[in-house]
Amino acid sequence: MPKSRELAQATPENIFRIFTVPEAPDSTLGRIDQAISDDLMGFLQEHIVAVERDLDEIEGDFSQSRIPEDPTFVSDYTEFLKEKLVSQSVHTASPGFIGHMTSALPYFMLPLSRILTALNQNLVKVETSRAFTPMERQVLAMIHRLIYSGSDDFYSQWIQNSNYSLGAFCSGGTIANVTALWAARNRLCGPSGDFKGIAREGLFKALQHLECQGLAILVSRRGHYSLGKAADLLGIGRDNLIAVETDDNNRIDLKRLREHCTRLQGEGIRPLSLIGIAGTTETGNVDPLEALADLAEELGCHFHVDAAWGGPTLFSDTYRGLLRGIERADSVTIDAHKQLYVPMGAGMVLFKDPATLSSIEHHAAYIIRRGSRDLGSRTLEGSRPGMAMLVHAGLSIIGRKGYELLIDQGIERARSFARRIDAHPDFELVSEPELNILTYRYIPAWVQKTLAQAPAERAARINELLDRIIEAMQKRQREAGKTFVSRTRLAPGRYNGDTITVFRVVMANPLTTEEIFASVLGEQCEIATQTDIQTLLEQIRELVSKH
Repeated sequence: MPKSRELAQATPENIFRIFTVPEAPDSTLGRIDQAISDDLMGFLQEHIVAVERDLDEIEGDFSQSRIPEDPTFVSDYTEFLKEKLVSQSVHTASPGFIGHMTSALPYFMLPLSRILTALNQNLVKVETSRAFTPMERQVLAMIHRLIYSGSDDFYSQWIQNSNYSLGAFCSGGTIANVTALWAARNRLCGPSGDFKGIAREGLFKALQHLECQGLAILVSRRGHYSLGKAADLLGIGRDNLIAVETDDNNRIDLKRLREHCTRLQGEGIRPLSLIGIAGTTETGNVDPLEALADLAEELGCHFHVDAAWGGPTLFSDTYRGLLRGIERADSVTIDAHKQLYVPMGAGMVLFKDPATLSSIEHHAAYIIRRGSRDLGSRTLEGSRPGMAMLVHAGLSIIGRKGYELLIDQGIERARSFARRIDAHPDFELVSEPELNILTYRYIPAWVQKTLAQAPAERAARINELLDRIIEAMQKRQREAGKTFVSRTRLAPGRYNGDTITVFRVVMANPLTTEEIFASVLGEQCEIATQTDIQTLLEQIRELVSKH
């Protein structure tokens, strides 16, 4: 860490100063603050290096386990951050960064985030959040209305009724999904007769009371990994998280789902929840939510929709029909730090019935007392920041029509990029974008012809070599730092169940242009001319020539 000529000292006066005196405008931190305010994209472009260092090398900068004995000047520490942290961060706001669900932020989020930090409210209780508590309840009501379209009378009754909750804020989709399933479990296993409820007597006695051998959660194999964590935490068991097969469009296969339900019934296992996905992480597809709602009703189980990604599609008059049936869900997860364009750390879970969260209610003597307005009585997390303020800002400043424009633009650009891939002889579109995510791979025209005619065993070998090509190209593109796409593994029906490696693109950044689409494909074609890629292509030629 760079050092000033004089040493910082731990004195009462200096400690008092860092709590009361801001950094001067011409200090290192002051200049950075001003640079970010004046030109965020320029600051990121200048300070995040284009060519990344090896992660092992970066780890060396953070290998000291001893807490510094003496203080460090803020300017010295800021220089350390610039050199070691900022320079090796990821430029997620770049228009060419189209590989993950993290995008550019509206400029107003930066100064508003400073207000949020300065206020330092704790939403666990009213005594440390005051006006933030009713604001959070209002935001939850707004998103609840977006999903469920309740009446004015409904929201007048429940929006600020502290005995009930329309939902809960949390740090992200993982906690939102856990909360939804926790509430579903506690409702199913609630107090009844002599049974005091699962919250008091535990899972073993709950299963005895229900006269079943276990509980199960059913979701497509495209379900988010957080659901495995939920099954583990709630005592359901990961073996009872049933990953249902998908159809050729990466949506849950309803026939196979019914078969799993019948099998579970024969084993004495009761479905706790069916989960529909509105925007799968890998391909952006939407499950048949209406049909899932029908089946959940038939089974008498909880219906949850994981709309962490796709939920904001409801802002669009043009595309909201893609999520038809979501309004029948008992609970819905939405991540505000995805397509609501707020900083990381803002997830929500909404409940159709305002009484649902009462099933997980907890109290303490010093906070979240019975009868109080404290939000922490019905949330998994305790202390947490007032991220609802930033969501409120987005909903107010951007508005429904603004979000509609962003959603429509993302979906239409994804379709445009898909057509560009279709038109290029050396690329193959693997999954058509239903929302704004698509997958594709590099496969020269001559390989496509060969693969179409190859028997299954030879096709599998060709796909293995193509997997190595895609992986190498994706790593090389990421390391070059110009543009970025991610990669994943899919099993499209056209390849006899073979799992293949594909490029994955997420069209959420409003700054991404058609020119960038062209540069992404152009860079990939250029990488494909490199020696190691050509060597792998030559192996495919040799494989074909032997037959």
